[in-house]
Amino acid sequence: MVAESFIEALVQNWPVVLALALASYLIKNRFNRGLNKYPGPFLASITDWWRFWVVYKRRPEVEHIKLHAKHGDVVRLGPNSLSFSNPQTLKAIYGLNKGFTKSEFYPVQQSVANGHRLPSLFSTTSEAFHAQLRRCVNSAFSMSTLVQYEPFVDSTTDLFLSQTEKLYVETGKSCDFSRWLQFYAFDVIGEMTYSKRHGFVEENEDIEGIVKYLGKIFDYAAPIGQIPFLDRLLLKNPLYLLAAQYGLIDATFPVARFAKQRMAERYPADADKSASVLPSTEPKGKPTQPDLLSKFMQAKEARPDFMNDTLVTTMAVSMAFAGSETTAISLSAVFYFLLKNPVCLSALLDELDAKAKQAFFSNKETGVVTWAESQELPYLDACIKESFRLHPAPGLHLERIVPEKGAEIGGEWVKGGTIVGCSAWVIHRRPEVFGDDVEDFRPERWLVGGGKAGDGAMDSSKVVDKEAEEKRIKEMGACLLHFGMGSRTCIGKNISLLEVYKLVPTFLRRFEVQLEDPSKEWTVHNAWPKAPTEARLPHKEQGTTSI
Repeated sequence: MVAESFIEALVQNWPVVLALALASYLIKNRFNRGLNKYPGPFLASITDWWRFWVVYKRRPEVEHIKLHAKHGDVVRLGPNSLSFSNPQTLKAIYGLNKGFTKSEFYPVQQSVANGHRLPSLFSTTSEAFHAQLRRCVNSAFSMSTLVQYEPFVDSTTDLFLSQTEKLYVETGKSCDFSRWLQFYAFDVIGEMTYSKRHGFVEENEDIEGIVKYLGKIFDYAAPIGQIPFLDRLLLKNPLYLLAAQYGLIDATFPVARFAKQRMAERYPADADKSASVLPSTEPKGKPTQPDLLSKFMQAKEARPDFMNDTLVTTMAVSMAFAGSETTAISLSAVFYFLLKNPVCLSALLDELDAKAKQAFFSNKETGVVTWAESQELPYLDACIKESFRLHPAPGLHLERIVPEKGAEIGGEWVKGGTIVGCSAWVIHRRPEVFGDDVEDFRPERWLVGGGKAGDGAMDSSKVVDKEAEEKRIKEMGACLLHFGMGSRTCIGKNISLLEVYKLVPTFLRRFEVQLEDPSKEWTVHNAWPKAPTEARLPHKEQGTTSI
């Protein structure tokens, strides 16, 4: 009778009960792990829906910069989330063997093939899995190995230059350069991975809608990643994935489908597929020179106890996901900032012209700059690093979970289980590291003698302390989060650098470039990788090029 009366009372007063339950939940969030002592938006302290909304609006980095300017080095961004902006906290959060693991934000970005999730080096939260997989494939991504792939980059670059001339220089049409660079990056990674371009540059179109789909995935992952359980109700719904496993629906991501198609062209279809989402295991024929896929297969042969066909597929898919998007964003940023800062562009062109007069560049036919040659261009290096600083590809925090025992971060003791992280957009604007002019594009800050704004930078009357300057530049480099930090640094970092350092000088040696409307700023769309949505320029060989 008592139980029945209690239930009846609950039913009759359900609005009050619901209100009390909600209030209790919000109060619990507010005081969760003692995080109520940290400043931040009140709504952020009681619900992650605040974070969802800020990210959904596509410019969260603007809000993060404002919050740290207002509240200081530590800001609360959620019931269980803290943002740190002091560069000294980077080693504590991202340093080796600190015990911090990735948050549930990352699995939201996992691809799906045949109804199966594909945890990758980037998206896995398991440190043990990450360590094993990285050991298997690490040698394929070392800079010494990647230089062997340089002919792949050169091949696509030659095509990109000729297509630029044909489609834009000869016609005088303006070009959505950000999109054009994305096509280039996709084709480079395709050739480097499968010894075959995807066809974006040849056709000047989004092959199979892959670029559009990736944009949708990042648009989805950024806000959904703020409340990860939503992913299990949507794209990673267990019932949805189960139906895909039985072939009732096709839940394979287009990028995964594309990777499988390219792999099927090299491997026979009659191989044992019992434990794999791959079409095969034995090659039809080897490429004329080693590519990334062949390296992944070698890793499978060397570690068959761990590296199976599904992981080979995962690595191939990851190349399309991360290998193209970050590179395209980086290239767009470099060209944009150079064009918005004519003095810097002129200085870079002077460097290239001076080297050309010395017969420094070896390729006399197409003018493609080699990786080794690019490393002898200090002002180019400064321009690229400054672009990475002002427009880092990661538009959101690189989230980590504090170990169960807790940890000291920047003088603050943070309880285990708390989500912590730094935003590259905030860290890269710390004046004590980069100078008072952190909003300015000033490549000279990366050169010995460039100094910090306000401390006599570039004053020829002062004697330059080379050792102090080298230390200053090293400290700036240690704070760059463009490719992440620590053991989870992007494994494709060297691929991206290879492309950026080769294409920028090569393109500028071949074409003169200008913005279609120099008075306009580019439109930025922050969907985790932070990409420009429009940056247009005009083209003429040795005349004008539109982006």
